[in-house]
Amino acid sequence: MHEASRHKNLHPRHHWRRDAVELAAVFIAASVADLAGNLVAHGPEGPELLVVCGMALLAAVGFHAWWARRHSHSPPGTSAAEPDPMGAATADTTLWRLRTTVRDAPGSLAALCGALASAQVDILTLQTHPLSEGAVDEFLVRAPASLTPQQLMRTVGSAGGRDTWLERADAHDLVDTPTRVLGLAARTALDSTELPLALRQLIGRCTIRSHPAADGDRLPPPEGTLQGTVIRLQDPSGGTITIERPYLPFTPTEFARTRALVALDARLGPRIPHRRDVLTLPEGNEVSIRRATLRDLPAARTMHDRCSRATLLSRYHGPVGDAEHYLRHLLNPRHGRTLAVETASGKLVALGHLLWNGDESEIALLVEDDWQRRGIGGELLHRLIDLAQEAGCASVYAVTRSANSAMIAAMRGLGLPLDYQVEEGTLVITATLREHDDPQAEAVSEIAHES
Repeated sequence: MHEASRHKNLHPRHHWRRDAVELAAVFIAASVADLAGNLVAHGPEGPELLVVCGMALLAAVGFHAWWARRHSHSPPGTSAAEPDPMGAATADTTLWRLRTTVRDAPGSLAALCGALASAQVDILTLQTHPLSEGAVDEFLVRAPASLTPQQLMRTVGSAGGRDTWLERADAHDLVDTPTRVLGLAARTALDSTELPLALRQLIGRCTIRSHPAADGDRLPPPEGTLQGTVIRLQDPSGGTITIERPYLPFTPTEFARTRALVALDARLGPRIPHRRDVLTLPEGNEVSIRRATLRDLPAARTMHDRCSRATLLSRYHGPVGDAEHYLRHLLNPRHGRTLAVETASGKLVALGHLLWNGDESEIALLVEDDWQRRGIGGELLHRLIDLAQEAGCASVYAVTRSANSAMIAAMRGLGLPLDYQVEEGTLVITATLREHDDPQAEAVSEIAHES
């Protein structure tokens, strides 16, 4: 009930008994103070005693005021000594993804949680994957920065954890699993090229390969196969998808999630966002940039035939054999994303490729001779970098010939940290898009494997 309606509907009650008690207390306190004052003031040391008492009271009041100012920064309703539960505490804590196997017995998980608590490790999320022998527990934890990976592994081992795996996490891992899975499904539903990226984000660090079907190859059954650290599924676009990660076997739960995401992709069929951007070149001509698919293979093959030998040599770093085989691989959405540049008449004049390769992805450009030196290559390169950043790539690299000054200038124009490696006339330029994890954390996989 609102305060206004309560006062309107209820008659005010006069607590006369409480008022009478308070008045009596005032009379008694005044009488006691008068009696004490007469006794002290007429004594031999009365004035000195009163002065000392006054100074003690002043000192107590001053100390209380100082203490209140020093501890008055906590939010209302919380103690000053209590940490803020919403604080990131990034300065003195570290986020970790932790997975370990424990006995399938009462108290095993409680013992593990107790050991983590004794090490001041805060458990943020927990998933349990039951197995035929034991149970795999996956944690997202916030540990003190002073706690090394080795110490955290030993803490887990002392509580009965085995086959432990540990890696650094970030703020994106704080999203709960159902929300994350639904988001990945939505991304896959909009764009078929998102499937490899969605699978990698779904199950963590792994290697995903798409093998085209060939005569005589035995495809996995429709429901796929799970063999320890390897998952094989039928690729909806044909062939096989192989997912592998070292040292850490997949659980039946991960296999079921992976299979469901691939089944969603197969049910929806090929799909590419239909977006087309118009680019005005320095001389005033307009070209359009859009996503390319395997349906662009004939036009790409025709453009390929119009390119000079020098242009193809700069692109492929050697003699070009089966051009259609190369282009079919590059235009396959399972291997990455491709941007196509078309003239106003619909003529294909340039292609830009972003090829998935784990944390690093390769960038490649092919611009027809008559359309070079017009800014098309630089525009494609910036757009491919944006796609790589959206996909969460740590870095991208371009392989070209050391004499390809146009590609070198375009990479320098990105404004990103670059690394150059030259070997027998071949130049590899690597652009860093985001900082790598703590070097101390990069050795965690080896630690987990050894334990």
